[in-house]
Amino acid sequence: MLLASADSFGYRLFFLLHILAVVAAFAPAFVWPVLNRHARLTAETPVEGKTGPVGSEALTGVMNPLVHGSAIVLAGLFGFALIGMSDKAPSPDHFAFSQTWISMGLVLWFIMIAIFFVGLVPAQRALREGKVAAEQRLAMFYGSLHLLLLLQLIDMIWKPGL
Repeated sequence: MLLASADSFGYRLFFLLHILAVVAAFAPAFVWPVLNRHARLTAETPVEGKTGPVGSEALTGVMNPLVHGSAIVLAGLFGFALIGMSDKAPSPDHFAFSQTWISMGLVLWFIMIAIFFVGLVPAQRALREGKVAAEQRLAMFYGSLHLLLLLQLIDMIWKPGL
C-alpha cells in the first residue's frame, strides 16, 4: 500500500519533522557540557548553605527529560513514518523494515533512549542534588550520545546492506 511518494508533501513534511526532532534531541548533548563547564569556571563564590548545580546545570534537569527526551523518541517515530510512507516499488526511495540499515538504526535508537532516560536523566538529578560524582557520569553519557549519533548518521548516510 503506497501512502506517499518521496516527492509528496506528506513525505517531505515528515522528513522535515524527523530532522527537526534530531536537532532538538541532540543539540543539548553538544551545548550543555560546554555551558556547564563555563558556568562552573566563571561562577561566583557559592552561597553559604546552598548546594546543587551552578549555572546552566540547574536547567538541564528540567529541559532534558521533557523537551530533548521527547525529541529523541519523536525522531525515531517520524523515521518509522518515513519508512511506512516510502514507495513500495523498487527504487532508491524504497525503504522497508527488513533492510539491514533500518534494523541497525532501530537498535541504535533504542540504545539512545535507554542511555538518555536510564543514565543521563538520573545523573542530572543526582548532580542537582549536589552529588559531585554524577558529573563524571554525565560526561560519560553525553559522550555515549555523541558516539551513537555519529553511528546513526553513518548508518543513515551509507545505508549498509542496501
